Amino acid sequence: CGSLKYKDEIMKITEELTLQGNCILSIIYPAGRNISDYSMEEREMFGAMHRERIRISDAILVVNIDDYIGESTRREIEFASFLNKEILYYTDGL
Repeated sequence: CGSLKYKDEIMKITEELTLQGNCILSIIYPAGRNISDYSMEEREMFGAMHRERIRISDAILVVNIDDYIGESTRREIEFASFLNKEILYYTDGL
């Protein structure tokens, strides 16, 4: 979980963790579009599918770059906590 403004960093972390043998269910990134280019229905579908990925995961990894956790990521953390998922944090500079 993390802000789409750190998409490149999240993709790199996802690759590193996958190469370490972890099965990663990552964020879906808008391909060549801004999130605002999608209809409300499409954005709601992205959100629902992201919550489903959290639901079927053992844990979530919160990517915290520049000490930034946005409102959407906070809601994802709360959702994971509600489901008693392990919550791990990746902080830049570690």
